[in-house]
Amino acid sequence: MARAHATIGTKHYATRIDAGGHVLIADEPKSSGGGNVGPDPYDLLLSALAACTAITLRMYANRKEWPVRGIAVDLHFIRADMEERIERRITLDGDLTDEQRARFADIAERTPVTLTLKTGLQIATELTPAGTAILQGVEQRLDEALDESFPASDPPAVTP
Repeated sequence: MARAHATIGTKHYATRIDAGGHVLIADEPKSSGGGNVGPDPYDLLLSALAACTAITLRMYANRKEWPVRGIAVDLHFIRADMEERIERRITLDGDLTDEQRARFADIAERTPVTLTLKTGLQIATELTPAGTAILQGVEQRLDEALDESFPASDPPAVTP
């Protein structure tokens, strides 16, 4: 199943994330004291849902051999008073019937990440023993990842 590892040193608040053999950088916006060198945690949450939605719908279109040229998923996280919600807007580029479009809407409500977010999940937190060293070289590896120039689809080759 999926795993991720995040490390942070003293740079406000750039965080190196290793997930699935890829390196990502997360950060906070400058308005929150970060350097804005990567998406913030809520942007990453929305990215996971958007990617899962797009991939699931593409797989379905391929399996059904429906004429879909492209799929776009736009998400907006909203917090109002004590309520939080995500608004999702899906654009399907293709010659589809109303019934096919309705089926895509139904499938979008049942993607794996959608179901996880809707049903919630337990999070078990454990602290490692005091004195456990984790930061050896993390600042250098973070600097290397930040210094590399790469497109979003081609993450930097940085070893953990």
